[in-house]
Amino acid sequence: MKYFSRILLIVVLSLVGCESDKTSPEDSRAGRINMYTGVIIDYLHEQNLPELESVEPWENDYGPGVKLVTAHYEIFSTLLDRKMLSEIPHFIESAYQAYNSQLPRQVSTSTKFRIYLLEDRTQWEHFTWAFAGEQAEMFCKIKAGAYYHNDACVAYDIGHDRTMSALGHEGWHQFSSRHFKYRLPSWLDEGVAMLFESYRIKNGIIVFDPSRNTYRIDALREAMLNNNMIPLRELTAINPGQVLATDQTEGVMAFYSQSYALVRFLREANSGRLFDTYQQLLADGLWGNWPLDEISKQIAVDRNLPRTILWNHLVGTQLFQQYVHEDFECIEQEYLAFCRLITQY
Repeated sequence: MKYFSRILLIVVLSLVGCESDKTSPEDSRAGRINMYTGVIIDYLHEQNLPELESVEPWENDYGPGVKLVTAHYEIFSTLLDRKMLSEIPHFIESAYQAYNSQLPRQVSTSTKFRIYLLEDRTQWEHFTWAFAGEQAEMFCKIKAGAYYHNDACVAYDIGHDRTMSALGHEGWHQFSSRHFKYRLPSWLDEGVAMLFESYRIKNGIIVFDPSRNTYRIDALREAMLNNNMIPLRELTAINPGQVLATDQTEGVMAFYSQSYALVRFLREANSGRLFDTYQQLLADGLWGNWPLDEISKQIAVDRNLPRTILWNHLVGTQLFQQYVHEDFECIEQEYLAFCRLITQY
């Protein structure tokens, strides 16, 4: 009887042991994910990155992820490339300072901006369908890039330089949308955003340098060679809308490259003759001091109202004439000369 009891006890213990050793596929995958993100987190801690306040796992439905926190940003990333993750905190905080440098007086951000950086196109599209609601279909037409929506920048890995360029560009839209009382006309908003698409590193410091933006310069040269330059009066009135951001036609490329050149013209031409005008134009948009009619003011303030073609046409040209020059034809030649200068055409 005692022998039988010992056998029964061994069997029971064996069964208990076998039961405790069983691991579900989900638990195994979660363990691998936690281990992988743990390695990345340890690596980032070891780098002692000055701008990185904290890093922790980010649980999401798309893949292993981490959350990086800086002074002004929260970056949620399933892109776990060590080089990118170690560079982004410095890059995005440098961009924030560069955005502020466009203004005569800096503004402060109390709530951190959000950035979502997905590993690949598939994750990005899945995230977009869950995040962007009825606008998801439109965003998913973007061939390669990023978008700003609902106070967040959403990007995916399109290569190191292009991803950084997209973050710099969309980050301006994020910054201006939150801080500016008036929304900017398209030529100005896109033109300023393109100032942050290219940069160089000098003594460990990121310096945004629009003169290195060969993508926009090449497109501008192409527009000049093919006689596709848009007259200034039309350029300041264009509302590219959502279609222009996704349709890479010659006209679209001309709009973006010329808007890039126009903002550079205001900042740089003739030793910065119009730089104070440029800053005042932005500052008055920031504080709500543009001389607009009441209906235009209402549309400029309320981001829930669409920026219609008519509003962009009226306000875009009106602001240019009031702040820069009332005679488009007169200043056009000066602008074209600047375009030839920067393209070496």
